[in-house]
This record gives sequence, C-alpha cells and structure tokens, in this order.
Amino acid sequence: MFITKPFVTDRRIRFALVGCGRISENHFGAIEKHTTRAELVGVSDTDPAALARAQERTGARGFRSLDALLAGTDADIVILATPSGLHAEQAIQVAAAGRHVMTEKPMATRWRDGKRMVHACDQAGVHLFVVKQNRRNATLQLLKRAFEKGRFGRIFMVTINVFWSRPQLYYDSAPWRGTWEFDGGAFMNQASHYVDLLDWLIGPVESVQAYTATLERNIQVEDTGVVSIRWRTGALGSMNVTMLTYPKNLEGSITIIGEKGTVRVGGVAVNRIDHWEFADSDPDDETIEQASYETSSVYGFGHPLYYDNVIKSLRGDAVPDTDGREGLHSLEILIAIYQSARDGRRVALPLEY
Repeated sequence: MFITKPFVTDRRIRFALVGCGRISENHFGAIEKHTTRAELVGVSDTDPAALARAQERTGARGFRSLDALLAGTDADIVILATPSGLHAEQAIQVAAAGRHVMTEKPMATRWRDGKRMVHACDQAGVHLFVVKQNRRNATLQLLKRAFEKGRFGRIFMVTINVFWSRPQLYYDSAPWRGTWEFDGGAFMNQASHYVDLLDWLIGPVESVQAYTATLERNIQVEDTGVVSIRWRTGALGSMNVTMLTYPKNLEGSITIIGEKGTVRVGGVAVNRIDHWEFADSDPDDETIEQASYETSSVYGFGHPLYYDNVIKSLRGDAVPDTDGREGLHSLEILIAIYQSARDGRRVALPLEY
C-alpha cells in the first residue's frame, strides 16, 4: 500500500463522522480528548433527530447525506459509524473523494466487500483504518505483552465466552438491525471484537466448525452460536456467543491455557484479570490489579487511544495499528464461521489463495 495523500503537520486533523447512532458518542468523546491535534468539522445522518442531537452535542456542521458532507467540508478523514452493510460503498465513495477512511467494526458484512474497500483505498492512496479499540484496553495490552514475550510457551487451548443480552426492543429500534445485509448476527456484530482476538492474540486460524441458531429473537440472523477453532500451531479452542443472557450482560471473557502459563481475563467485557499464572516472573505481574477496571459499557475505554494512533499516522509519526488488511483477518474468520454453520462442514483458511 502506498499513501500518496500528504501528511498533515501544520494544523489539526479534520474529522467528519457519518452515522450518529449509539457508537458515535465514543468517537465524539475521543476527538475531544485530542483537541490540540484534532477537530470535528462535520456530522451526517439520514435521521433528522439523530443529526440534530449530534449537532447540539458537538457544534459541528450537519449534513443529511454523505454526498453533502463530502461537498461541504474539508475533512481529512471520514468516520463510518453507519450500519455495517453500508461501509463498503461509503468507504469507496470517501476514498474516491481523496479522504482517508475510518470504519467501525465489522469493516463489512461480506468478504468481497472488505477486499473492495482495501483495493479502493489503495488505488486512491489513502489510509483505511478499521476500529479495533478493544485492543487498546489495559487488560488486553497486558495479555498481548505476555504473548510477545513468549511467556505462555506453546498454546494448548483457548476459550472465549460472550454472554450478553440484546432484547427484541434493541433489534426493533432500527429496521437494519438483525438483518444479513446491513448488520450480521451475534458473531458479526456484538462479538466481532472477540473474534478479532482469535487472530491478534493467538495467531493464524487453520479451520473452524460452527453452529448458529436463532432461538428467541425475531431477526434474520443468529442470536446464539458456537464455534470450534484449530490454529495453525495445532492449538484448539472454542467460542460461545449468545445475546439471550437473562437478565443483562453477564460475561465477555478469554481463557488461555499454555505450556508455561494460564490466564483468564473476564468481567462483562474482558475488563478484569481473574487468573494470571506463569512459570516465570515478570515486572508486568505487579500491574495486574491496575490493569483491571470497572465498566458499565461493553465498548471499553480504548477509542481515545485508538485515535492517538490514527492522528499520529496522518501526521507521519506512526503507522496504523489496524489498517484495512489487518481488518480483513477477523472478517475472514467471521465469514468462515458463517459458511461452516450454513453448510454444516469444517471451513479451512485462508478462504482463497
């Protein structure tokens, strides 16, 4: 990938956001934490009420369409916080206008769309950032360092649980929710950051075998699913996901069992280190209690840290932590999970050569 758009070094980075729904507040708050280096110059939504709330919240100019926002602002980068099935066409449009792209998770709902996004941004010479803010949370940063230091030795088994609650009212709140085209199911939408951990922490996946079901909610997609995973290293694992937990979100956890270490990061959203034991000692062991944090939100507190890397990348002071190609890793696993569940077979990766 060759970026041809010049770095911004003499002023603040200009951000614009499309899609003023529930995740937009995290983006607004993150930009506000970087006011010396970033500013929000425009917001857009097709819903007049959502747009009005965003304008009042931010003071940014409002636009009823992406076309109008691109024509009416000088934004350097456009944030796509719209329904996932819209990301591909919008990213291609933004790239064609010569602007950098930041897309919320998942980057797309179809494998071919994710590849189209990467290609379009390559052709336009702009960055494609895929939001993976959970990677920046203190608990997962500590866990990532343990992997990088080789403290686990050989990994034997990994288990991820996402036991959350999304009532029918949540899906009924917008016509795109719970659809194949625009949203995706429990794996694709709610648990996509946890699917990201399969590759980011453990390594390349060799194959998956999945079952999905729509047990209770009136939606097109799954509200519950399980998947067995084999990594190229030979490690085995499983991921269990449901949006039917009574009466509220219960657990978002990962457990790793290795040759020389066992760790469980739990809480409602991998926000608490429940078990941390290794054969050798390390200075990181003294920071476990500080890394754990209380949260009422499954989003965590990683958006400001994610924005720091984006800003530095656009200024020429860093490279993107999660660009489009990195985003494709978890999208590929997601698509393999759905193929396996649909066809009743094991699906090997990569999906294509």
